[in-house]
Amino acid sequence: MEERYSKAETLALRRKHIGPSCKVFFAKDPLKIVRAQGQYMFDEKGEKYLDCINNVAHVGHSHPYVIKAATKQMELLNTNSRFLHDNLVQYAQRLTATLPEKLSVCYFVNSGSEANDLALRLARQYRGYQDVITLENAYHGHVTSLIDISPYKFNQLGKDCKKEYVHVAPSPDIYRGKYREDHPDPASAYAEEVKKIIEETQKNGRKIAAFIAESMQSCGGQVIPPVGYFQKVAEYVRAAGGVFIADEVQVGFGRVGKHFWAFQLQGEDFVPDIVTMGKPIGNGHPMSCVVTTREIAESFGASGLEYFNTFGGNPVSCAIGLAVLDVIEKEDLQGNATRVGNYLLELLAEQKKKHPLVGDIRGVGLFVGVDLVKDQQKRTPATAEALHLIYKLKERQILLSADGPYRNILKFKPPMCFTMEDAKHAVETIDVLLTEIEEATEIKTENNASTNIQCKRKTAEETSQPEGANESTGHMNGAACRQENGIYSKKRSLPSKRIRT
Repeated sequence: MEERYSKAETLALRRKHIGPSCKVFFAKDPLKIVRAQGQYMFDEKGEKYLDCINNVAHVGHSHPYVIKAATKQMELLNTNSRFLHDNLVQYAQRLTATLPEKLSVCYFVNSGSEANDLALRLARQYRGYQDVITLENAYHGHVTSLIDISPYKFNQLGKDCKKEYVHVAPSPDIYRGKYREDHPDPASAYAEEVKKIIEETQKNGRKIAAFIAESMQSCGGQVIPPVGYFQKVAEYVRAAGGVFIADEVQVGFGRVGKHFWAFQLQGEDFVPDIVTMGKPIGNGHPMSCVVTTREIAESFGASGLEYFNTFGGNPVSCAIGLAVLDVIEKEDLQGNATRVGNYLLELLAEQKKKHPLVGDIRGVGLFVGVDLVKDQQKRTPATAEALHLIYKLKERQILLSADGPYRNILKFKPPMCFTMEDAKHAVETIDVLLTEIEEATEIKTENNASTNIQCKRKTAEETSQPEGANESTGHMNGAACRQENGIYSKKRSLPSKRIRT
């Protein structure tokens, strides 16, 4: 592909014309990507990179079926939703068919941030309340209303930046959180923390409009809530007059494999009041959606204020959305997420046994996190090691990112066409790099019976399985390693900015 500018010229123009807060991956040597196909991206030199992080290109980069649907509709008509068009209603019908029956009314918008902002408006109009409960390390979008409810962002601005109407509950993280894998009922314990917040809020004369949570936290560190947590939280929130918002922007559309939506991992007895979706919905095309109940939608309409979105639900976007649903079904991408995800978890479980730097592995389908630690007993985050590793992977043409509150979680969330061969290649490369780091730091493996902890996690459909079992949900923490990391000098400074992926 012919370049208009050299890489150096592109970078110089970006620095000149693009806002400095808009960051790039691998800032020391950013990639210039000129095309992509399936699970691969190609730079200006034609070098091929395995994409392990792009959950936006859900069914694969440049999928021909999606491109054809977009082109065909674009040649006919693209206009706003004030005109009748079959694509809009057909897509709404197809989309709501994947959800529990009471979630039947759609609002189409253009990004995950727009969807979550609208969800807050719906929740606040429903009862007239304003306060929102969110989770530690949560991120829900870049607009002002969502920065306000995203500790992942507002904590970077200082301790006094939390608004009085925002209340932060502990993240239901059973590896690093307040209640861990040895707790007899972490779901109830974490839900009780939400109940306490509600009670304290009410004492202060305030009312809860909504509890919002990603069905599985992504930027928060690939956190999978224990089964039963959402049910109990919803009970407490609804009793207080609020609604439950499930943010599926990162993890929806079959990524977890066995279910189309990640909130369904909690069990059939849990149904949120509002679901937001984005990123994978259009396979890279800017579109998103809010789905809610008829009751909440009618309450929103009763305000007398019309809701209109210029581009939301346009015929081209809906044609693309329909095509994405078709590909997920025709290519059995949910089944692929389960098969490849299980295999990836098995491979990573072997690495946990082998490498003291691997503290925990957790995942469902093609949403997997690897928690790197300096000390497996203390669970000291290995932030520098994670950063070093992703740069070394990039040198070997594998794209992975690190996130979480300590930026020590390796994040796997690849296109859904990711294969077993891809998983094997990625993990084998990680194995080599971890060995190099451990040899450089003289870290010794100390996996023995007295220190090895087998963590068992339940899903709604399954009984517990020991580590390494072939299940679509895995969460494994390892044995002790007390060696300090010496690969970097103590004066080494780490980047303070985070890039959300």
